[in-house]
Parts: sequence; structure tokens; C-alpha cells
Amino acid sequence: MQLSNANVIVTGAASGLGAATARALANAGAKVSMFDLKPATELAQEIGGMAFECDVTADIGVKTALTASVKAFGIPRVLVNCAGVLGAGRILSRDGPMRLEYFQGVMQVNVGGTFNLMRLVGEVMSVSSPTESGERGVIINTASIAAYEGQIGQAAYAASKGAIVSLTLPAAREMAKFGIRVNAIAPGPVDTPMMAGMTPEVRESLEATMPFPPRLIKPEEYAALVLHLIDNMAINGEVVRLDGALRMAPK
Repeated sequence: MQLSNANVIVTGAASGLGAATARALANAGAKVSMFDLKPATELAQEIGGMAFECDVTADIGVKTALTASVKAFGIPRVLVNCAGVLGAGRILSRDGPMRLEYFQGVMQVNVGGTFNLMRLVGEVMSVSSPTESGERGVIINTASIAAYEGQIGQAAYAASKGAIVSLTLPAAREMAKFGIRVNAIAPGPVDTPMMAGMTPEVRESLEATMPFPPRLIKPEEYAALVLHLIDNMAINGEVVRLDGALRMAPK
């Protein structure tokens, strides 16, 4: 998929993985539409993109942002779903069982938001003109290694990311007839604002578990993988781990 002047949509683009991905895509020549609850206005000015205030779980909100994006930059060729929440908490704790609303909230953002963008952006992609190779679009979702090795206290988060993993292959098979590829990235611990609350001791302990490189994953490394998945037409229906060979312990 050629990125030059192509409209690409990145959710959760105001910080972390989304911001790094938006920068990388802009550097590759794309026109970046950034969807986030807090509009990434400064980043949009920096990279020549557009920032849209958007709740990824809202039907009308996403449709409104998508319409404005298409009007500004044309039919989207790429969607990268980075919007998400961590959602830590035990199923059973000293305070009692996890609140059902909390679990449902994590699932709504991480799974519902991802699916919402996939269905709405995918519909627009499906009626666009294909490239010479027959491609109409690329969708990349964000899972996590917690989908495979969820730790104690990650039940809600791991369940939501496991859903993204399970969604990848059937979505790729469904969208193949439209020339749309669907993949996902499952990062290990990434050095993003979400991790900013860690104490130096906790960070050092976490980094000590990383085989190589012995540090947290950089958002730019996630963005580099996004670019490769967009470029490599043979990768479809896959979940690619980005974790430095880390396999998480129970806690």
C-alpha cells in the first residue's frame, strides 16, 4: 500500500503509540487523521495532519469524524487502532468482586472501540477504487502480550486484548473479498504515558525481565512495525508480537 498523500486514520493519536504512529506515517508521506477524546491539535500542526475529537465507542461521533476526514483528505487507505485503556484490577479482592461496570468499560473501549472503527472505516474503504495490486485498505489493531500471558490483576485488560487477537483472522477472511488486509500488533511493555505512574524500582524490575533489548519497547518501534505491515502485502490475518522475547510471569 502506497502512503504518499494517502489518508490514514490513527485512533488514540494524542499520545503514546498513536502519536508515534502518526509521526511515522506523516514522515512516510501520508495525510494523517488523528482521532482522540483529546484532540491532538499541536501534533496535527506539527505533521500537517488533522485532529478530530472523537469517542471511539460512539456510533455518531465516529461517523461525524470519519465524514470530516474523508472531506479533508479523501477515502482512508489505512486505519491504525491505538486507542485503549489499561484496566488493572482483580476479579476478587479484599474489597469484594470487581465491579461489573468496570469490566464492561474496559471491554467497551478496547474491543468495542476497535470494532466500531473497523466496521465504519472498513465500509468506506470497501467502496473505494482498488490499487493496481487490488488492495483497498489496511487495518491494524493493537492487542497485547497480556492476551497470551495475562498477569494477576489483568483479567479485564487481558480479556479485551484476547478479543482483539481472536478478531484478527475472521476479520481478515471477511474483508479479503474487498481487498482489505487486517492485522494486529501485540506489544509488550511500552514506554508510554500509560506507564508513567511506575516508580523507578518497578520500572527497573520490569526491565530486568526483558530478555533483549533489556528495556521497555519504544513507541517508535511499534510505529516502524506498522509501516512494515502496511508495506508487506503478504502479511494478512496475523498477530505480531513486539516484546523482546518477553513471556510474562503470573505477577
